[in-house]
Amino acid sequence: MGEHMSAAGPLSLGQLSVWHDIRDLPAHRRHEPNNAAAWPLPRGTDTAQVRTALCTLAARHPSLRTRYDLNDPDAPRQLTPDADTGTGDTLPAVPDDGTAPDRRAAELAHEPFDLGRQHGWRARLLTRDGTPTHLLFVKHHITADAWAQELLHREFRQALTDPDGLGPTPPGPADLAADQYGPAGLRRQAAALDHWAHALSHAPPAALPRTGAPGGTVQATLHSAAARPAAHALAARARVSVASVVLAAYVRSVARRCGTDTLLVHLMSANRFAGRWKTVVTSMNQWVPALVEQARTDDLVTLADAVHWSGLTAFRHGMHDVTAVAALRARTPDAAEPACAFNYVAVPGGSPLDALPPPDPQDTRPPTLTWEEPFTTLGPRCYARALETDTGLSIRLTATDLGREQCAELLRDLHDGLLTAAGRP
Repeated sequence: MGEHMSAAGPLSLGQLSVWHDIRDLPAHRRHEPNNAAAWPLPRGTDTAQVRTALCTLAARHPSLRTRYDLNDPDAPRQLTPDADTGTGDTLPAVPDDGTAPDRRAAELAHEPFDLGRQHGWRARLLTRDGTPTHLLFVKHHITADAWAQELLHREFRQALTDPDGLGPTPPGPADLAADQYGPAGLRRQAAALDHWAHALSHAPPAALPRTGAPGGTVQATLHSAAARPAAHALAARARVSVASVVLAAYVRSVARRCGTDTLLVHLMSANRFAGRWKTVVTSMNQWVPALVEQARTDDLVTLADAVHWSGLTAFRHGMHDVTAVAALRARTPDAAEPACAFNYVAVPGGSPLDALPPPDPQDTRPPTLTWEEPFTTLGPRCYARALETDTGLSIRLTATDLGREQCAELLRDLHDGLLTAAGRP
C-alpha cells in the first residue's frame, strides 16, 4: 500500500458524521469506533479460499481500499482508493486457545486504526490444529456500518465458493459524496437543515435527572421473549412498524422521568432507502431529530401512530451535513439537547438482511437484565438500541450520568408498558 497522498474528495455525509464523533477522541479511546465479528467458515475451507474471497470483496468495495487525509480536522477528505489492500500477500493466523471466537474478535477491536496510513479493517484467520475455523473481522465504523458489515459477511460466504457470482459492482462512498454535493443533494441538505432548525426551536428543555456518577456510563440489556409478540400485536393494532411501537414505549418511559409531554428524540437513520445506495459499503448512519408530542399518554397505540409519523418526517432528512448542524447549534446555544436516542435492528439468524419468522405468542419466559461494561461511550447520553431476533426482543440502554437503579427502572417500565398495552400478564 503506497504512502503517497492520492487525489482526494469530500467525505460522504455519513463518513463526516463518524469523523465528528471521533475527531477529538484521546489516544486511549481511539478504538471505540471499531466493531468486530467472528464469521464461521464452512468445513473444508482453506486459507487460499479465504484470501481470494477477501480480495474479491476489496476489489468490489472501494471503502475497503480507502485511506483519509485528516490533516485539517475541519476539512477531512477521502483519498482515491488504493489499487489493492495487500490481503493477497498475507492473512495472519491466530491459533484457537479455547477462547470463544467472538471474544477473540473483540480483542482485535481494541487496536485502533490509523486512517491516514491504514485501511479501516483487518482480518485474522482463527485456526484449530492448523485448520481454519473462523474469519475474525474488525472494521472501523467509517469503513462500514452495521448493514454494510452484514452485506460483506453475506458476500464473503458467497465468494468462498462462487466469487464470480456476486453481480454488478456497487458504487462507493465517493460516488455517494458526489451525489450528496450535487445540485439535488445540496437541496436535500438545505431541507434537512430546515428540519433541524424547526426541531430545535420547538423542543422544550428536557433531560433525565442526573442520578449517577458525573461522567459515568452504565449499560444494561433487557431481553424478553414475551415482549416480541406483545410489540407485534400492538403494531398490528396501530398499523405501524414494530420499531415504532418499541420507540413509543421507550419515549413514554423517558418522558415520564423528564416530566414533559413533548420530547426531542434522536433516531438512527440507516439512509439506505434509495435502491442505488442500498449496497454501498460505507457508513451511512446518521442521527436525526424527531419531536414527539403527548409523549406521556397512557394510550400506547395512539403514541405509536404519532411516533411513526414523526419518525417518517425525520428519516426524510436523514442525510444531513453535521458541520452545518453544529454551526446551527452554535448560533442557538439555548436549543434543547435530545432527551434520548433510539435505534432498532431486526436480526434474523444473525443477519438483518433476512426476514424474521413470526413471534411465538406462547413464549412467556421471564425477562432477564444483564449489566455490561460498554465498549464505547460515543453517541448520545441516553441511547437505547432495540434488537429483535427470533428469540425475542432485547433493549440495550447505554446512559451517562444515570445511575444503575434508574437505568434498570427505565428498561423495566418500557418492558412492562409493552406487555400491559398488549393485554399480556
